[in-house]
Amino acid sequence: MLEKGRRRTLIAVVGHTDLTPQTWKPLEAELGDSLERLAQPGSMVLVRAGRGLPVVAGRAARKAGLPLVVVLPSQGSVPALLPAPDRAAAGELLFLAAHVRLVPYDPADQSACRSADERLVCSSRQVLVVWDGLASHAQDATAHLITYARSRSIATETLRARDCIHRSTQPLDLPGESS
Repeated sequence: MLEKGRRRTLIAVVGHTDLTPQTWKPLEAELGDSLERLAQPGSMVLVRAGRGLPVVAGRAARKAGLPLVVVLPSQGSVPALLPAPDRAAAGELLFLAAHVRLVPYDPADQSACRSADERLVCSSRQVLVVWDGLASHAQDATAHLITYARSRSIATETLRARDCIHRSTQPLDLPGESS
């Protein structure tokens, strides 16, 4: 809960962060439509700070008129330093955010990020997933998060991610940057 005594419905947005820049605009529109349809009174959108999908989801939430909650990594009671490629994205997310949650995890550790995403899923009533249909691997736990949510009876909706690229093969630009 964000505010004591006030119940909010959280919609977590998780999935691929390695989408091509050509995918961001259409995905933003599709996410916005899905968020508007899923939203109930008091709904908020929840993302973990980072480049790519979280920023696209933040922009979609803003256009849909839904407050955004951004999860930042922390060390103790202060925000942790994000990897360099995620810092500018985190700045935009903080600008879009209605609330910020500090969650202890190491943003440079894939396993810790996966655990943070699991906490996001568990704190949500609904999960909106952007997925390319492939099994989870070392850099991407999207399939795992779908299974994780469903095993806890958390409603999931999947949007098919087209044009996925993986960080090991091509560098990413932030949404809004030209390529």
